[in-house]
Amino acid sequence: MIQYREFTKVFGIHRAVDALTVEVPAGAVVALLGPNGSGKTTTIKAAAGLVRPTSGEVRLGAEGRPAGDAVARRLCSFLPQRVSFPDALTGREVVNFYRRLRDVPGEATDRVMRFASLNGAGNRAVGTYSGGMTQRLGLAVAMLPDAEILLLDEPTAALDPDGLSAFDALIRSRRQAGQTVFFSSHQLGDVERLADLIVILVEGRLAATLTAGELAARLADRGVMRLRLARCEASVLARVQAIAPQAAWAGDDLLVPGPAAARLGALDAVRAAGGVIEGLSAEEGRLDEFYRSIVGGAT
Repeated sequence: MIQYREFTKVFGIHRAVDALTVEVPAGAVVALLGPNGSGKTTTIKAAAGLVRPTSGEVRLGAEGRPAGDAVARRLCSFLPQRVSFPDALTGREVVNFYRRLRDVPGEATDRVMRFASLNGAGNRAVGTYSGGMTQRLGLAVAMLPDAEILLLDEPTAALDPDGLSAFDALIRSRRQAGQTVFFSSHQLGDVERLADLIVILVEGRLAATLTAGELAARLADRGVMRLRLARCEASVLARVQAIAPQAAWAGDDLLVPGPAAARLGALDAVRAAGGVIEGLSAEEGRLDEFYRSIVGGAT
């Protein structure tokens, strides 16, 4: 649905994105991750047709039209990172302005205003809105057209818990409708919770792409099992290290890092060595630590 082929964008002497080749599949929710200055906004804007490639190309839709093409741009709805509306207009007036601009039927106004849930402030001037309310209004505007592709640049940055819940519902409804969502975020919880595919940029280059299943497997591999033993023989650690070499004592607990698949063997090794297990807990690897390892390695 969105294809980047050797997409490169240079601003003066700064190479914002360098030879990016990646595909955002139709009907998928894809998250774009990366440190500040890694090229996320440029990448999203290129799909919206707002940034022209210095070299390479960005194509949209089943027909693979260039992103800057007028027909391709009608496939998209875009929410920028920094949302700004005229202070003197009310929230409803803003929505109606963009609704007419996109030639969307009038009933869409009430639909997106319900989503925005501005707590009765729809008829108040935008200049009185908090940052979170303005962000919700921006999401409401982006929802107006029933676009095949929803492009969102840092959509949850200022949202409160109610706003996050509404955003989650929006993403899931778009997925169920077979529409494509491509969003950038620094909120790793959003990514882990919502994305079917994760694309990681570092310094304008593609550092990794992972499906949700691959991410779950990677995090499981970075997990740790903690065992509390009622009785422990001296040979327990050596037996377990034969299966999980990084196993070690932490006070009275035996820590067994590594893939979930190795844990059953580690338990068998403890019992075979005469150990008696009185407590067991396990936690999977953390996304923030995994993400830092990718970013650090790519840098």
